[in-house]
Amino acid sequence: MSKRDYYEILGVSRDAKPEEIKKAYRQKALKFHPDKNPGDDTAEARFKEAAEAYEVLSNPEKKSRYDQFGHAGMSNNFGGGFSGGGMSMEDIFSQFGDIFGGAFGGGFSGFGGSGRRTRRVNKGSNLRIKVKLKLEDILNGVEKKIKVNKYIACNSCSGTGARNGSAYRTCSTCNGAGRVTRVTNTFLGQMQTTSSCPGCGGEGQTIEEKCSSCYGNGIVKKEEVISINIPAGVQEGMQLSLSGKGNTAPRGGIPGDLIVLVEEVPHEKLIRDDMNLLYDHHISFPEAVLGTGIEVPTLEGKARIKIEPGTQGGKVLRLKGKGLPSVNAYGRGDLLVNINIWTPQSVNAEEKEVLDRLKDSENFQPRPKKSDKSFFERMKDVFN
Repeated sequence: MSKRDYYEILGVSRDAKPEEIKKAYRQKALKFHPDKNPGDDTAEARFKEAAEAYEVLSNPEKKSRYDQFGHAGMSNNFGGGFSGGGMSMEDIFSQFGDIFGGAFGGGFSGFGGSGRRTRRVNKGSNLRIKVKLKLEDILNGVEKKIKVNKYIACNSCSGTGARNGSAYRTCSTCNGAGRVTRVTNTFLGQMQTTSSCPGCGGEGQTIEEKCSSCYGNGIVKKEEVISINIPAGVQEGMQLSLSGKGNTAPRGGIPGDLIVLVEEVPHEKLIRDDMNLLYDHHISFPEAVLGTGIEVPTLEGKARIKIEPGTQGGKVLRLKGKGLPSVNAYGRGDLLVNINIWTPQSVNAEEKEVLDRLKDSENFQPRPKKSDKSFFERMKDVFN
């Protein structure tokens, strides 16, 4: 079953501003919130669906990718994006709790009326790396194994930050709430502010004895080999996002993403122009007059093409389907061979004598076709 359009899910237009998207999501999530619809599986599905749409449309990078490629741009090859069905309610609450404020009593940091408090879930930071690709890699797609120096869960404490046998205890500063409320007297009256507890960092718990390997953070830095599947047809500057492959969050939580920036390695002979490939080939004057056969490079080996007698300089020959594929799998570009006629810069006496005889021949007098544009017309096309 195909997914619904994210804009349709939230009921906003494609040019909606971030504030409109946020407001629309809040309305949808309030409507389908599990506390308001206990035991309703359909409402829960709508709730997750709205969260998935908001996670993409509220992120400028993911929104741009979705606008360009649709749901295909949210696949694993492009970075996965958000999977509403794959994340728990607590994951959703931890990411978007600030949108709901005090709705449903307990707020969006927990399940509201259910009375449970969900401790704050951290998210690891994203990592950015560059991957250099040859055109041959881009032709068919490629799997790259990259060494990344990143934060991973500590083996000594299994990522808990606590020494073996040590327990967590309720934070004495916030009494397990994870938040502290301060009341300040001002000339306008009393002002109340709520913020994360400084004693436990908003987790509601502290460690009795910290792990000696990670010093209570639950993470250590280590080199890890990550396999990246690069789809065919990617371009210079395109970013792929691998969800959950970034830094591990301290003491559990949601891992960050790995952002992969594509960098093309210039080909020795071919030039890329979107899906097409360009190649310049020089032939001699006699070859242009008499015709010849030439070999041209492609990404899959060499191809032989025929040069017809009387070929003019600047003629472009097209090898259909010998270019690069679209990243959307919408066909493949062509190889365009630009024919240049090489003019010798010096000739010997015998060659000069032959050329002197030929230049007066009627067959060697320029005769442009009537349909040919003048030099000035061609230049006008270039600069317009």
